[in-house]
Amino acid sequence: MIKRIASMFALTALMFVTVFAQDSAKRPATADDQLNMVRVGGALMSPDGEWVFYSKSELDWKKNKRKSTYYRVSASGGEPFRYIGEEGGSAFTFSPKGTYLSFLRPVGEGKEKASQIFIMRTDGGEAVQLTKHDKGLQSFKWSQDEERIFFLASEPLGKKEEKRRKDGYDSILVDEGPNGQSAGKWRNLWVFDLKEKKETKLTDEEHTIGGWDPSPDGKRVLYTARFENRRNQGNLSEIYLLDVESKKSRRLTDNKAPESGPVWAPDGKSFLYMASDDKEWELRNAKIWRMNPDNGDYRMISQAFEGNIRGPLYWSPDASSVYFTGLQRTDSNLFRLQVKSGRVEKLTDWSGTMSVSSFSKDRTRFVCSRQDYDTPPDLWTGRVGGGDMVRLTEANPWIEKELILAQADVVRWKSSDGLEIEGLLHLPPDYSQGQRLPLMLNIHGGPAGVFVNRFDFAAHIYAGLGYVNLSPNVRGSSGYSDELLRGNMRDIGGGDYRDLISGVDYAIEQGWADPQRLALRGWSYGGILGGWTITQTDRFKAASLGAMVSDWTSEYGPGFNHDVRLWYIGGTPWENPEGYRQKSSLTHIANVSTPTILFHGMRDTVDTEPQSMMYFAALKDRGVKTRYVRFPREGHGLREPRHARTRFVREVEWMQRHVLGQEWEPWEREEEKDKKEDEEKKAEEVEVGNR
Repeated sequence: MIKRIASMFALTALMFVTVFAQDSAKRPATADDQLNMVRVGGALMSPDGEWVFYSKSELDWKKNKRKSTYYRVSASGGEPFRYIGEEGGSAFTFSPKGTYLSFLRPVGEGKEKASQIFIMRTDGGEAVQLTKHDKGLQSFKWSQDEERIFFLASEPLGKKEEKRRKDGYDSILVDEGPNGQSAGKWRNLWVFDLKEKKETKLTDEEHTIGGWDPSPDGKRVLYTARFENRRNQGNLSEIYLLDVESKKSRRLTDNKAPESGPVWAPDGKSFLYMASDDKEWELRNAKIWRMNPDNGDYRMISQAFEGNIRGPLYWSPDASSVYFTGLQRTDSNLFRLQVKSGRVEKLTDWSGTMSVSSFSKDRTRFVCSRQDYDTPPDLWTGRVGGGDMVRLTEANPWIEKELILAQADVVRWKSSDGLEIEGLLHLPPDYSQGQRLPLMLNIHGGPAGVFVNRFDFAAHIYAGLGYVNLSPNVRGSSGYSDELLRGNMRDIGGGDYRDLISGVDYAIEQGWADPQRLALRGWSYGGILGGWTITQTDRFKAASLGAMVSDWTSEYGPGFNHDVRLWYIGGTPWENPEGYRQKSSLTHIANVSTPTILFHGMRDTVDTEPQSMMYFAALKDRGVKTRYVRFPREGHGLREPRHARTRFVREVEWMQRHVLGQEWEPWEREEEKDKKEDEEKKAEEVEVGNR
């Protein structure tokens, strides 16, 4: 149950004492709690709606990774049981009639491992390997009659070329052939006949295929494709229609807008796809479009929905409506869109974040993940017609029993130009009205990211350390209107920065925040806007910047630039050199006095690692207190548990030192504590023996 700040303020002093006494056995959350949390997901409902297959991910600290196991449980609830062996798999899906559970599993040894399709009967039996495709495959989908499986696979290198690469002739011709900035391969569609155990190639083009879907009768396949692979030209992808018998394809779209996720209607007469526009690459929330593949007629059908439509899309059996998960402001729910009228119905009214992952074939039941501010995610089933939902998992009961969690709610304020901005506020559990505490300003990624009503472990950890957490959905955030999403076009670091600062001022005016103890943290766009913010003001005592960009001109080639080029700055560095220079935080680095710690993965290709190095070097040369933590093997996010823990521990150390003036003692993990005690004991035994 979400605790509301308004009601919290109404509590009497006596009630505060009572709550404190009840929670005295609990403790504040730590970074290790976040790592230890069990994650459930990948939930699939059987076509008959009777049971659910899902995965459970748990930390293996010794091996420095997470391990997944797989379970089956009744859709009506009950005791789950293990369903897949230790070898596991990926891309799990039921066959249309529910006869089989199918999945991908790597076969082979070392670098020669390649993913192949396996199936196992849902009424029992062992998994059987179906395909032996050269170099493996990427994805697959069943025909409705369960007699064929369509799949997507990369084109293998010829034997001579493969040998040359093994010999060291592996240089990359950037943006040539299937290559982008790294080596690539063309992809084509195939079909596998289960009876004949035979595979047939359906397309034979030098192209890269994205989303695809076979028609209900298996005679046609929709797919999106590009005939080049330059990373900032995703809008060149178009929708194609393949005739399976003739193996000929026909292009259905011809524009500069990226389309995605084509999905056939059950009657095979039309299909849906997602795109923000039908002409240009526009900065808008994605829309749902319907097209007749025979004559090419199309129209947008989701005009009535304001917010962020989150795929996949699910047709009703009679093709009259479509179901989707939609985010509106900070909450997400299940919606139904009537295809002909465009009318939208909100089928659930969950205050929090829900994400539907699968339906029964008749679309009467669904399985989803649900969470909110103080409720970790778990799996539930529900009925489209309404009624009580059934909880399937309780993955982390220890969180409620052991941890003291923050009080959280949505707050709103007016920015400098009068625009209403919404954000999340997390207060320490024992907060008293009027108590001014250090403020942690959280900045989301994106720019089109958003803070939502979900279980945010970082906010709970900082609240446990005594911080007020403010997480603003500044202009440019998704989940609101297209107008708000486009609010920082040609103005990155302008209105969005003022939205942050006005939020800080609001927190101070409300008596929550101490103006002398302000800090900020952000990753990706959060690191970018955070790095910009401390060039514009010296109000913050400490900053944590992760995976940032500090100089837009030098990032133009190595990183993503379509959003900067089209929307946030405009033009190229040679067309708009002053715009690129002025919007770069490195240009204004002489203004920074805030002690700053930086983090970056050394294999990050989204925001490239030298961007943090430049910012760090400039701060270091200027004598500003700074520290830079680089993570080997990591990309744009941190996957290895020890890296994730290091990032959080180093960040908290930095904040406590520069915001509170304290030398903070890091949390000690139990496994490492036990190891340390064993080593000390052995050292004592050796010392005694030497005497």
